[in-house]
Amino acid sequence: MEVKKYVAEAFGTAALVFVGCGAVTAGAHGANLPIGALPIGLAFGLTVLALAYSIGPISGCHINPAVTLSLWAAGRFDAQHLPGYFVAQFCGAAVGAALLFVILQGSAAGGYDVGVRGLGQNGWGQGYLGGYDWSAAFATEFFATAVFVAVILGATSAKANSSLAGVAIGSVLTVLIITFLNITGVSLNPARSFGPALLVGGKALSQLWLFFAAPCVAGLMTGWMFREG
Repeated sequence: MEVKKYVAEAFGTAALVFVGCGAVTAGAHGANLPIGALPIGLAFGLTVLALAYSIGPISGCHINPAVTLSLWAAGRFDAQHLPGYFVAQFCGAAVGAALLFVILQGSAAGGYDVGVRGLGQNGWGQGYLGGYDWSAAFATEFFATAVFVAVILGATSAKANSSLAGVAIGSVLTVLIITFLNITGVSLNPARSFGPALLVGGKALSQLWLFFAAPCVAGLMTGWMFREG
């Protein structure tokens, strides 16, 4: 049933945002950079690895609109399911961010000011991590997404050892986050950026366009490169 696939995508994306952004906020690793980049990278990477083997058999474990677009461009995904996957992924990301926010609000320190302390949102510019400009942010998100998607498409191809696909995908995501965290927080995923930004608002929302455009264009181009025939 298609509904099961949509529910799996929503659940997986919620889990990704909840755990990954939870490492930044509840785990307090975002305040401990650059050392904190390792646990944050592992939180996102290992979550994707685990989800690949759990919900992968149900929905393919895209949990990322850019990945869904890349699979469509590669001729491996039916266009009629694009809207359902997108809605599921964005709704799941919003739920994951909201659940994390509710938990953070239970802090003994008297609540959690998401406007001040953030929710693991992505961004760029003055006041955000390394202070890189939008062009550096766009280039990072574009090329890092291209690498990430290329590994996904290659590892899940008919010629690859599919039993190790989750390991390859989770590992490259971990490495990309550790390497480029100081530039954009590393999204590679419009839904992952959308969930936290929805609650943080302000600058996080105004900068969402980059975290939609760069990963989606990279996903489409990389998917086309892998298209057969």
